[in-house]
Amino acid sequence: SFYFATEQPRVVNSHTHHSKTKMKLSQYRIALAIAAAASSLSTSTAFTSVHLPSTHQSPQNNKHASLLFAEESSSPSPSVQMATKAIEEGSHDELMYALGVNLARQLGDVRPLVETSEELTQLARGLLDTVVGKFDDEAQRSLLGRRGEDLNKIIVDRAKAISQKIKAAGDAMLMEMSENPETATLESGVVIHPLEAGPDGFGKGVKPTAASTVKVHYHGTLPDGTVFDSTLGGDPVTFPLGGVIPGWKAGLQHMCEGETAMLGVPPAMGYGEEGTPDGRIPGGASLFFKIQLIEVLSAGIGGG
Repeated sequence: SFYFATEQPRVVNSHTHHSKTKMKLSQYRIALAIAAAASSLSTSTAFTSVHLPSTHQSPQNNKHASLLFAEESSSPSPSVQMATKAIEEGSHDELMYALGVNLARQLGDVRPLVETSEELTQLARGLLDTVVGKFDDEAQRSLLGRRGEDLNKIIVDRAKAISQKIKAAGDAMLMEMSENPETATLESGVVIHPLEAGPDGFGKGVKPTAASTVKVHYHGTLPDGTVFDSTLGGDPVTFPLGGVIPGWKAGLQHMCEGETAMLGVPPAMGYGEEGTPDGRIPGGASLFFKIQLIEVLSAGIGGG
């Protein structure tokens, strides 16, 4: 029987349209997605110039002051009391809290873009003040107009650092994988580690060609273990090898029907330095798959 790890996330991947979209982006993917969008931040002087609220003003004297300053008040405001109130299961409060969680999951984990707890606090203030209307549109435009260029730079620089870490981690994993005597490394850099033999034994049986259509189970992860696509918990998928990334096309042609193998795919044989447009797979990422080649449906070679 075919076995994967116990995680069960499903996301859309270019391999197949059968997977369902996973709402949460991983910490690396959200960072690079934000970096890709950074160029859209306008620095036009057409923004109206207004004064930003001072971060040292008290909430009583500044209508734009963040709710995070509520602790400076002698008595908690109603909004702060509400924020600390226990949420009863099944209540309307829980429903609204769930809405907040849902929105946060779509935003993703922004922590990789900050380096200190103070930076994270200021980021949270910006989010909160904007969401609750404490920071009006005019002030938002003025801020982005003045600091847009700086913002672009810090996002791109930090996302680039994250990307470099991802690439280094992937290179190290591919190297370690290739040093295993049980693996085979193709000229393209794809590493294949056979795990389970087919019914006729390792290396025996029908093999797919580049023109084949195959039925598979698979489980794909990034170097940090983030699962970006998986058929775990669902049905196997069917697709032509001509429609998948080069690493899959090359690797599966070295597998026989019924075999299970680990596949290490370097960036050049995956999604390259750009990654996927939606940011789910960051640029420069090596990909690691556990694949069971269930059946070669067409254009196979060999076998009985």
